[in-house]
Amino acid sequence: MATASLSTTAEARTRRETYHEADVVVVGAGVFGCAIAYALANQGRSVLLLERRMKEPDRIVGELLQPGGLAALKKLGLGHCVDGIDSVPCKGYNVIYHGEPSLIPYPPVDDTGDVPFKWSGAGKEGKRPEGRSFHHGRFITQLRNACLAHENITVVETEVLNTVRSEYTDQILGVESRTVDSETGEKKPDYFFGHLTIIADGYDSKFRKQVLGNKPVVKSKFYALKLIDCPLPQEHFGHVIIGNASPVLLYQIGARETRALFDVPHGIPEAAPAAGGVRGYIKNVAIPALPAGVRASAERALGNGKIPPSMPNSWLPPSKQTPNGVILLGDAFNMRHPLTGGGMTVAFNDALLLAELVHPSRVRNLEDARAIRAAVDTFYWRRKNYTSIINVLAQALYMLFAANDRQLRALQLGCFEYFQRGITDGPCALLGGILQQPSVLAYHFFSVAFVAIWLNSCAVVGTGPLGPLKLPLAIIDAVLILWKASSVFLPLVWREGFQ
Repeated sequence: MATASLSTTAEARTRRETYHEADVVVVGAGVFGCAIAYALANQGRSVLLLERRMKEPDRIVGELLQPGGLAALKKLGLGHCVDGIDSVPCKGYNVIYHGEPSLIPYPPVDDTGDVPFKWSGAGKEGKRPEGRSFHHGRFITQLRNACLAHENITVVETEVLNTVRSEYTDQILGVESRTVDSETGEKKPDYFFGHLTIIADGYDSKFRKQVLGNKPVVKSKFYALKLIDCPLPQEHFGHVIIGNASPVLLYQIGARETRALFDVPHGIPEAAPAAGGVRGYIKNVAIPALPAGVRASAERALGNGKIPPSMPNSWLPPSKQTPNGVILLGDAFNMRHPLTGGGMTVAFNDALLLAELVHPSRVRNLEDARAIRAAVDTFYWRRKNYTSIINVLAQALYMLFAANDRQLRALQLGCFEYFQRGITDGPCALLGGILQQPSVLAYHFFSVAFVAIWLNSCAVVGTGPLGPLKLPLAIIDAVLILWKASSVFLPLVWREGFQ
């Protein structure tokens, strides 16, 4: 046990199971919920983990764990959860731009975990971190099993309906729910109480409006196909396909299975009912943009006649909270476009940081509202060291890779040329959650912008005798490209890093 004031294990279990009382009530046994429940239980806290449905989820996305997320998972003591589920090592990215590939492996790191060539170039010597990809449901089941086996956690299948507020103050005391009676099969009212309630009920949170008052911005959806025995251009790499369609992602989720995610922006004519809807878009626009060896597998997967399962691609910047016994976290609190696969990396690092800030050595009693408010405020600002990088990259790269105007297409080409020149260690370290230096992100983003300006200027001026006469046009284009880069990057940095 972490401190003498915490209940003994047997007493705490009795209070959880008989009276539904604990130090912490966690709502949602997903990625973040399981992680924070396990982290707090390891500190000796008594935890009630509530989940609406314990059956293995069947969900797309949340299938790629970056090296930075895997490192955090291991620090939480949950590293074993990626084993025994047919998970596949991920060594980096393969960006395919109009059929031309550019391999971007995770960079080598030194003994301190730093990336020697983060500012330029690509190192060849050193240990290279790896990520993992897998079936989301199998991974969640492993996380839940770890919580079920923990002596300080009681997991309950129940549908949480509302928070329970004190009659005399604004303090949240726990939650109200409906639990199925094991004997009658009827749903009955239930209540769970904790000194602190952590709500992590996912991207479609029912509590977000109540706690934060904001909602995510959704401009596209990912539609998913599962490809069987599909030969990928580069084994153990995530593939980003950039062509005439919106971006497509390909990555293995098992020894024989590959996930294909097709980004479909809202309202595009190619996905209108008259054009065959989403299936028509995938068949006529997206699949032809795939590598030749992948198309047959994708066509077979699409041939079942059904609309593929989908998930909204959401952006929800974090907002400050003033906890009154409840904290909203996970996807309910902060989301970014899943293009770069950074969501679980954010979640596991958030769990690590929050657990550190409310450790019994710092916050002896979770009923101490002043101490919890201070911890949550510190959490909000300290997490920006890693979340601002992952969130800004996800949103900015999506805008570049789904380019819909001339300046964005110029930046898209500049980005690919940047990778082709071998400047990959810094960008890939940022994408993989390995590097937590926002200054490196700013440096590489605007370096890409100047490469784009150079390429565009060369194309405008050309090599003919009239080239110098076109120089004013190239200068105008340069200003517009730099302006576009700034308008994409700076508002995101301000919102994610300074608000």
